[in-house]
Amino acid sequence: MSEKMIQNDAAAPPNLQAFRERLAQVTPDLPKRMRQCAEYVAAHFDRIAVSTVADLAAGADVPPSAVMRFCQSMGFAGFSDMQRLFRNAYAPGLPDYATRLRNLKSQGTGSPAALLAEFVEAGRLSLESLAKTTDDATLARAVAVLSQAGMLHVIGLRRAFPVAVYLAYVFDKMAVPAMLHDGLGRLDHPHALRPGDAVLAISFAPYSDETLALAREAVVRGLPVVALTDGMASPLARMADAVLTVSEVDFGAFRSLSATIALALALAVAVGSARE
Repeated sequence: MSEKMIQNDAAAPPNLQAFRERLAQVTPDLPKRMRQCAEYVAAHFDRIAVSTVADLAAGADVPPSAVMRFCQSMGFAGFSDMQRLFRNAYAPGLPDYATRLRNLKSQGTGSPAALLAEFVEAGRLSLESLAKTTDDATLARAVAVLSQAGMLHVIGLRRAFPVAVYLAYVFDKMAVPAMLHDGLGRLDHPHALRPGDAVLAISFAPYSDETLALAREAVVRGLPVVALTDGMASPLARMADAVLTVSEVDFGAFRSLSATIALALALAVAVGSARE
């Protein structure tokens, strides 16, 4: 199929969530270069708002014309039209930490008691969303994959690191063989993957290159991957045998891990029970 034949008469996605959903829907059917664009965008959501066409083309290893065709396939008139969505919806929501703290102080919500109340409320909303959106069949499939593995390779870096460490701790207490890939010394230990093992990969936008690399290595070796991530447009989703998604409500652009930890604990305990 020629890339020039790819057209999309649908209106452009109105928000970032709709963009993620459409990206996951169209990516498998895109020609090679446009698919490279889609995969790069999915892995670097945080960079699109401040990138140029040349930046995106270089990152995806495609010519600039492929970037323009990709934008049009998503329903946009061009790159600047697509970038506007990211600038309006993503970039303002994730300022640097100094800016986040200044904003909290200026709004009068920086006192310890006020912060606690707001983060408790954000956690409550996140947990309620998790209870409503988790697919029972997908969770059961993830448990089946992990409970049948000889060794579980757990990886989650940056914001996902506390989740990965907690999972490794719980698995250890239940005598479930598990290895934590912590990236210490920039070592990713791909040689530790053995036939019969499985990978539990945790990552949220902006996605960790190291986490994606280990998941990709597992796929190459024919090992199953369970992903815990923030949406079906995540690059992890395309490599996983089971995809568990979780969305955290933020306060002041700070995102807690309330729902993520709850889902991780449920997953770990279910795996331990199944192995019994």
